[in-house]
Amino acid sequence: MAEKTHKQFEILVVGAGPAGLSAALAAASAGARVAILDDNPDLGGQIWRGESSRQNSDASLWAAQLRTANVEVLCGTQVVHHDLGSKILFAEQRATLLEVGFSKLVLATGARERFLPFPGWTLPNVMAAGGLQAMVKSGLPIAGKRVVVAGTGPLLLAVAAYLRKHRARVLAICEQASWSTLACFAFGLLRQPGKMRQAFTLRREIRSVPFWPNTWPVCALGKEKLATVTVSRNGQTRHIACDYLACGFHLVPNTELASLLGCDLDNNFVKVNDLQQTSVPGVFCAGEPTGIGGVELALLEGQIAGMAAAGQGDQMRELRRKWRKSQNFVRQLKRAFTLRPELKALPDSATIVCRCEDVTHARAVRHTSWRDAKNQTRCGMGPCQGRLCGPATQFLYGWRPESVRPPIFPVRVENLTAIQVEAQ
Repeated sequence: MAEKTHKQFEILVVGAGPAGLSAALAAASAGARVAILDDNPDLGGQIWRGESSRQNSDASLWAAQLRTANVEVLCGTQVVHHDLGSKILFAEQRATLLEVGFSKLVLATGARERFLPFPGWTLPNVMAAGGLQAMVKSGLPIAGKRVVVAGTGPLLLAVAAYLRKHRARVLAICEQASWSTLACFAFGLLRQPGKMRQAFTLRREIRSVPFWPNTWPVCALGKEKLATVTVSRNGQTRHIACDYLACGFHLVPNTELASLLGCDLDNNFVKVNDLQQTSVPGVFCAGEPTGIGGVELALLEGQIAGMAAAGQGDQMRELRRKWRKSQNFVRQLKRAFTLRPELKALPDSATIVCRCEDVTHARAVRHTSWRDAKNQTRCGMGPCQGRLCGPATQFLYGWRPESVRPPIFPVRVENLTAIQVEAQ
């Protein structure tokens, strides 16, 4: 039999990144009994991974405030199912099954990177940009290693700067957006001095790194691991010998739990009102699942959601004003870093699209929908449950996942059995 533990809170926050930390602290400051739950071993989420114990970092400052508030921290805990009628989330913490009861729920589940398939993308040392950064934070030695950073968006600059600080040899930043698009984006930042300062700081940190717009990876080569990446730069092919290729083609919101709870989505993002309330009563959502907008917006939305969940929704006029102002930057990001159609032609017939089930582009492209491909090829039915191939096939073929089924993550059989018993 599974070992079970029940906990009860007024407000439960799922996700301990910037939005979740902000929401939990705001709710606790209003007097509510709060818990924050995350599958990572420490606070900070993906963006602040490993920084909550580093002195004077943003993550450590938020974590310190949280630990002095009325908030119970449940790290290393992964939500796998729910019973919304009973207001319970089922989560696995190592071998233990947790039944976490709540009156109000705040979803701050963050986002993950989109990885687009191209020949050789499954070679060892071809990695997601944020994934490589996270591995370096966890101790991967990168000093002296030759790295190419490729994809689109401001994340590329941040990753390159971080790798440089750890003495990696960043050979180039390959940005798929054009010079003209980037110029328009930079001009728009003139109306946002804070963002402009951040951009200048990042660019100064990597001023010696070549920055190539109109450039993207088309092929990775190597026998046992990556040896060379081929890029298309202004229509010309260029080969670069390297040790790591770090790719990132936008962030994808983690909306699986929101979907399972029945929250309405709009263009893959969770729909919320001015108080971050979803379509499900008592369930709020903040941060990247409602729209990709960066750390500052996530902190702001988390504060709004936490206060609203704690019944303080009438005190947020100034927060909403800041939120409306921040939407200009969100729109600018979307316009500037839209994926170009040439990227759809990257995979050849033998390119793996679904890594878990070894489904090639030649097999996948024959099908007209996500459901059809799952039925015929098992695409999206492996351990990642479509988290990797789902966003890629949506871009490549226009497929849209039609449903989310529990468990959200792989779970021990004894815990799954216990959840089924409890849910009956």
